[in-house]
This record gives sequence, C-alpha cells and structure tokens, in this order.
Amino acid sequence: MCGIAGIISLDSVLGEKDLAQARAMTDILRHRGPNSKGFFSDSRCALGNTRLSIIDLSSSADLPAASEDRRFILAYNGEITNYRELASYFRLGDKYGLRNSSDTEVLLRLCQDMGLECLRHLSGMFAFCLYDSARKKAWLVRDFYGTRPLFYMQKGGRLYFSSEIKSFMGLDCFSADRLDSTAIFDYFALAYVPGAATPFQDVRELEGGCLLEIDLGSGKVEHRQYYSIDYTQDLSLDPASAAGLLRARLEDAVSRNLISDAPLGMMLSGGVDTSSLLVLARHVGAKDLHTFSVRMLEPSYDEYRYQKIMTDFVKPAHHQVDIGPREIEKYLYEHLAYMDEPSGDGACIPFYALAAEAKKHVSVLMSGEGGDEVFNAYETYRAYKARKLYRRFAPGFARAAVRSAAASLPSSYSKLSFDFVAKRFTEGAEMDVPRSHLYWRHVLRDHEQRELMPDQRLERSTDDLFAEMFYGLDCDDDLNRVSQLDFRYYLIGDLLLKNDRMIMAHSIEARYPYLDRRLVEFSCRLPVKWKLKGFSGRYIQKLAVQDLLPPGIFRRKNMGLELPHSIWFLNELKPLAESFFSKQRVERTGLLDHSFVQRLWRDHLYGRRDYGRALWCILVFIAWHEMFVEKKSYASYLHS
Repeated sequence: MCGIAGIISLDSVLGEKDLAQARAMTDILRHRGPNSKGFFSDSRCALGNTRLSIIDLSSSADLPAASEDRRFILAYNGEITNYRELASYFRLGDKYGLRNSSDTEVLLRLCQDMGLECLRHLSGMFAFCLYDSARKKAWLVRDFYGTRPLFYMQKGGRLYFSSEIKSFMGLDCFSADRLDSTAIFDYFALAYVPGAATPFQDVRELEGGCLLEIDLGSGKVEHRQYYSIDYTQDLSLDPASAAGLLRARLEDAVSRNLISDAPLGMMLSGGVDTSSLLVLARHVGAKDLHTFSVRMLEPSYDEYRYQKIMTDFVKPAHHQVDIGPREIEKYLYEHLAYMDEPSGDGACIPFYALAAEAKKHVSVLMSGEGGDEVFNAYETYRAYKARKLYRRFAPGFARAAVRSAAASLPSSYSKLSFDFVAKRFTEGAEMDVPRSHLYWRHVLRDHEQRELMPDQRLERSTDDLFAEMFYGLDCDDDLNRVSQLDFRYYLIGDLLLKNDRMIMAHSIEARYPYLDRRLVEFSCRLPVKWKLKGFSGRYIQKLAVQDLLPPGIFRRKNMGLELPHSIWFLNELKPLAESFFSKQRVERTGLLDHSFVQRLWRDHLYGRRDYGRALWCILVFIAWHEMFVEKKSYASYLHS
C-alpha cells in the first residue's frame, strides 16, 4: 500500500509553486510509503507517490509507474489480488514485456491496453490517478467498495487530490475554518461522516465504485459511478450448493490475499470472521502465521476467551495488546493526527495500538472487516426481522405499554445490556425501515443534535439522508436495501476509514478478503431467506466453514470491538472528560452548546441515561477541532 497526491491544472501551466506544493502534499504521506518516494510532472500534471514495498521489493517497481514512452503515468495505492491471472489471460508479458513482478505493472499495462475498461476485470483494493499525456486526460479512480481512500479539492483552476486530508492542510487555497456543518451534524448521529462529505467544505471524498474524469483541454471534471453491487437473488441455489460455492470463493480470496513478498500477519478478534480467515489460511497452506489481538480491560467488552480458543486451536505466533484507560489518554491526540477527521468509533485507538505492536513483526495485516456486511451479521439485521413480526402481531396500545416499560428500566453501562437493547428496539420499531436501522445505532437523535449545535439551521435530518438513499435503491427486498446502506455509509465512512488510517499510521498494509469482488458479488446474490435464517445471520457462511471452526467459535454471537467509555467515564477517564467539557474548550469550537454538553454529562454520571458514546464523540470532536482547526498542531503528533 502507498500514498498518492497531486495537482492537475484545468486551465493553465503549472508553476514552480504548484510543483513545490505537490511535493509537500506527497511528503506528508511518508507513513503510507516509507520505502521510496517518486514524482512526475509536466506542464499540466504533477503526481507524487510514496511506496510501501509489499509485492516485488525491488526499485524497478517504484512509483509512479510510467509506460516506456511516458504517455501513461500511474500514481497508485493498493493491491490487485488477481494480477497474476490477468497478466496471463491478457498475455501482457508477450505484448509489453513486463519489467517487474508487481501488480502495479500489470495495472499500468491493462490501462495502456484497454483504458478503464480494465476495471471490470479487477479484483482487489485500489485508488489511483491515471494520466494520459497524449489525450490530455486524467482519471481518479477508487475501488469498488472504498477500501483505499481518495480525497479531492477543486480550487482556482486546479484539482488537488490525495490519499489523506492532511495533504490539503498546507495549501494556500485551503481554509481549515470552512467547516461543513452538515457533515459534522451527521457525525453526531452516526459517529462518522457519511458519503462524499468531509468535515471541510472544500474537500470531498471520492466514493467507492466512482471515478473522476478530468479533461485538461476543456477543464471539465466529470464524476460518475462505474460500479454497483447486483443484489438480484439467485433462486437456483440451495443451502448446500451455496455453501460449497462460497467455500471455494473464500479459499480463493484468502489465497490471493496471502500473496506478499513482505511479512504478513492476521488480526484476530475471536469472532467468526477473523477466526474463519485464520483457519482458511492454514487450510490453503499458510505457515508461520503471526496473529494480533486486542484485550479490552473491561470484562463485558473483552473477547479474550474466544481469542484463546483460536490460538490454542491453530497455534500461531500470537501477540496481545491490552487496552485500558491509560492507553486511551496516551493515544488520544496521536491517533487523531492520522485520522484527519473525527471518528467516534471506539475501536480506533485499540487498532492504532495493535498496529504499533504488529509493525515489529509484519508489514501486511489481514483483516476480517466487511464480513458483517457481506453476511448480514449485525444485530440490527435481526432487529429488522423482529420489527416486522412485532408490528404485525402486537397492536399499537400493547407496543406503547412495552415501550413505556422499557423506558423505565434503570440504565446499565455494560455492553449491549438488556435495558439498552429494550429501549432501542421498542422505540426504533415504531419507525420505517431506514429510520429504525439508524435509530438502533444512533449516537444522538435529531432533536439532540440540534440542541448540541443550536446555531445550525439544517433543513434535513440524518434520518432523511438514510431514507433518501434507502428508497432510491434498486433492490427487490428491504434486507438488501439495508445491507447496501451499510456498504455505502457505515463500511466506508467508519470501518474502512478506521482500518486504513490506524493501520497505515504504522506503515502496514491492511487487506480485506471478505471484500474480494468475486466473494461479495456471489454473497450479495444469495436468496434473502438464506441470508437471515430465522434470527440467525451468517447461515451460509457458517455452513461453508463448519468443518474448520472450533465449536466455541461456531456457536458464538456477534460482538464487535468497542470502548467501554460509558464505564470509564465514571472513574478513570472522568478527569479527562471534565477537562474537555469545560466551557472554554466547548465554546472554542464555535459549534457546540456548552449547557447541553453539561446536561448529557450530568445525566450520564447520575445514571439517568447512558450517554457514553455521545460523550466520547463530543470529546473526540473537540480534540480534533483543536488539532486541525484552532492550533493546527496535528503535524507535531506524526511519527518522525
């Protein structure tokens, strides 16, 4: 994996200042590519590339890559996992004479051979800029599911792009004070910024499956979606045949993601997804595997016993990272310096600490991210099905009574406590499908968001954002629509953001076998009745790997990594929180209402309602605002 950055002129010749800025944009991505750095420029285009050497460690595979006549220039970040098959199938060696054994060389030759038509043949993770100097065109392309990041900004006749937002921070034309209040409003509902928005008005994120075509002759920039998931159900499948076909795709995806000339390890949560990857890796012949786990120092949040089942079963070289309140305080600013935007995902700091340990041993980490989306494993999918039955058989007056009883339950701060689940389900069940799906995960509700940000006069709610996408999707079943919502918003905006920034901060490439294109496209077309059988997700997935997994893992419930901030705010993290929630620090944001923050804080401390996640999101936002907007001190926390 690597870092890319550049400047494309839409109307005039690039000057020395432009070239210097492009180099600076690239330099700050050194953590994404510590092994080498390259640069290309002509009168209209300047491209920078840092390289983390994973496949073909020689200098002949350094970036950016160029055709012999230098017509085609490729600034590239990613791994094309089927590059060997493509090189053979299209006889690229015979046509061009491959100069090295990297996937970059294959991608360059495919682009040279057939242009962006090659995208339909790719499987893997990528974000790239392809420049055709003869046609005076450039393309920015992000992979199918958004596994590799790509941001852009159009200003003053220039199009700027980078793998990370921090590249824009040093540009004269960029103003960190121009915040996108709608994006921040959504953040306080979701704990992440959804879609193409970023916290900054001027910077946009290219979404998964999308590209920009830049015509340097006319100065026109065209955005288009080149890929979408097909959810048409394949009703010819029965469970046994589906499981067999899925098993083959799982083995293929794992095998291709194991290809590396650098040391490779695996993240191990003890859940079904990471455990399945570990046993599949062993099954296809991987040896001397290193695994890495987080142990949360709070019993109701800890998965250690499941991790131990797997390490005893497979016996890898295992490494454990303990996370307690001390680590949260230690890494708070440091991890945000690499995130570039606020994220309330409680797994960010644990991932950052895990990657720091992993870097001592490996340069590639295989992750189970994407498995919950592909196999409909979240509790919210089961809640969706329960909601249908609940509303069908329980009359309105009975539901109102149940809702009132749930609301009166005392708050428990344990993970997924009974009162939390009861309150969320009974209240969310009264809403339509997309709004209930958001409600079961929300941080703050619309009226709370507006109290927190009282000066913002927003016409739409975050609920409306979800509903608009949901009802506009071309799917034949609501479960598939909900699944696509998670792919488009939660997976890209939260999970992949966290994985990329926290792992790449330590110069490690993250790989996601569950987001292999062949596997995703097969799984999404499974009949809905097999995606959620009864109230159990993962039905076909478990059939596919049942002969490999220990019973204790096969039978366990979904959990997910999260911080016990609700509990730690009452004791160990209380001084930290009270420091951030002071009147001066809250009001310096220019967005948040101090009295409302204090109300949430008191309600949480006195046990009236669990606001731990909301308070963590507020704390993270204040810290981020100080680093990136007020003091612009983020660079001082980056590794030298």
